[in-house]
Amino acid sequence: MLSRRHPASRRPLMLASLSDLHRRAFREGLRDYSPTLMAIFSWGLVTGIAMSKSVLTLPQALTMSLLCYAGSSQLAVLPLLAAKLPVWTVLLTAAMVNTRFVIFSAGLAPHFSYLPMWRRIVLGYFNGDVIYLLFQKKSFQTGYVPGKEAYYWGMASASWLSWQVSSIIGILLASMIPDKWGLALAGTLALIPVMVSAINSRSTLVAVCVAAVVALLGFDLPYRLALPLAVLAAIVAGSGADLLIERADLRRIRSAAADSHGDAP
Repeated sequence: MLSRRHPASRRPLMLASLSDLHRRAFREGLRDYSPTLMAIFSWGLVTGIAMSKSVLTLPQALTMSLLCYAGSSQLAVLPLLAAKLPVWTVLLTAAMVNTRFVIFSAGLAPHFSYLPMWRRIVLGYFNGDVIYLLFQKKSFQTGYVPGKEAYYWGMASASWLSWQVSSIIGILLASMIPDKWGLALAGTLALIPVMVSAINSRSTLVAVCVAAVVALLGFDLPYRLALPLAVLAAIVAGSGADLLIERADLRRIRSAAADSHGDAP
């Protein structure tokens, strides 16, 4: 468990200057993220291969991997670049695919609101689906908690290094990696246990099921609209399920209270 104390200095977090508590938190982040590394590595390879086999030159592919760091949007815009569609179409597609990061950022904002703007921007760059999921599972208190940022960086560094190494391998060695290996499917299958482990309530289960249905129904929509629509549907469904569950619990409490009064002499 990470203890809490009053905020200390706001100096940049550097591994060499970390206290024992922060080192433990950093290692805990690495350890919690490690089960997903093979999935991230597989997806990075797939994305690197796709970029290498697209219209991008080698320098362009490497630059895209380092700057974008968003596999879904990278894969989404490659066909648009190949078709030489207008830049606004490419940007719109990337923005739609990455809509979920607006929600992720809103969820993380209360946890790092005490940091300077530039550090929050850096944290946002390193954020990802699995990182956000695992971070929320820790149920940290909002505001400053010693070790919380170090825990985040433990996950973020593992994710970034795994992604960049695998993506660059895919870019440089695309011709040596056959499509029949099915790396995209392997990456998806490896992420399923992580998602299932996060289903810890009825409302979460409802949100996941609704998101899956919407994503499947909208699979053929342009600009990868199925992804943001699935995210929005999951939010609405999960919130609605929470409300219905709370009302049902309240009715049961009132019914039990009424029964106890009725049984009183």
